Amino acid sequence: MQPSALPLGIFDSGVGGLSVLRAIRQQLPHEDVLYFADQGHVPYGPRPLEEVRAFSEAIARFLLAQGTKLIVVACNTASAAALHYLRQTFPDVPFVGMEPAVKPAAEYTQSGVVGVLATPATFQGALYASVVERFVNGVTLLQHTCPGLVGQIEAGNLDRPETRAILEDALRPMLAKGIDTVVLGCTHYPFVIPLIQEIVGPGVRVLDPAPAVARQAARLLEAGKMLNIAAAGPKSGKLRFFTSGEQEDFIRLLPRLLGEDGPLERVCWIENQLVVLSPPI
Repeated sequence: MQPSALPLGIFDSGVGGLSVLRAIRQQLPHEDVLYFADQGHVPYGPRPLEEVRAFSEAIARFLLAQGTKLIVVACNTASAAALHYLRQTFPDVPFVGMEPAVKPAAEYTQSGVVGVLATPATFQGALYASVVERFVNGVTLLQHTCPGLVGQIEAGNLDRPETRAILEDALRPMLAKGIDTVVLGCTHYPFVIPLIQEIVGPGVRVLDPAPAVARQAARLLEAGKMLNIAAAGPKSGKLRFFTSGEQEDFIRLLPRLLGEDGPLERVCWIENQLVVLSPPI
């Protein structure tokens, strides 16, 4: 098979990376995509970075065994814990990771105060520290880890009172200190942008990094002459999904979060390796 015809691989701890897949479908509609949701370990945010790095390496090996030509680490926590390590471990594989959109936020802000919503592991990672050091000069960053928000989104509770309460707790103090920009540092969070906008109002800009990630994936594919140009036409590329959690939970959320579906297979962790357990549904 020509490299251009091979699929892209995308992984996240759960359904959050579907926000990135959604952007990739808009940017690269003719590419086949394999999506892996490690729902058996969700959420990654509170876990030690070393543990997330081990999960990420095993998932990358699994996706490469399926023939992927590029891997998108559609998880801020996994990017913080493992992106540099993955590039070292698989030097011939292009990886695209998540970087909190602190740079554009620092350039955009007029008030000089920016809110960042992310997981504890993302805030602790060297990637976030590097971005802050390079691009945040004279801007005040207000950070919040939004405990419980990933769980609410995984359950499909995008507009429930409990979800609003988590966001109110994070954003109200930031608003009181003058934020005019909010950075979403977790791929789950774009699914609650409507709720965030309700809370912060029209005067605050909310930055979703997914479109920039999709554009970077397109640039790497083009540079490597791996774009699936042969498949160009009215038909979209095929989607195939894997989860280490319950298939029914994932299937239930796909239409709401992505607007598309595809065959879904359940996999199991056995001694830090992934084994497909069941036929597609």
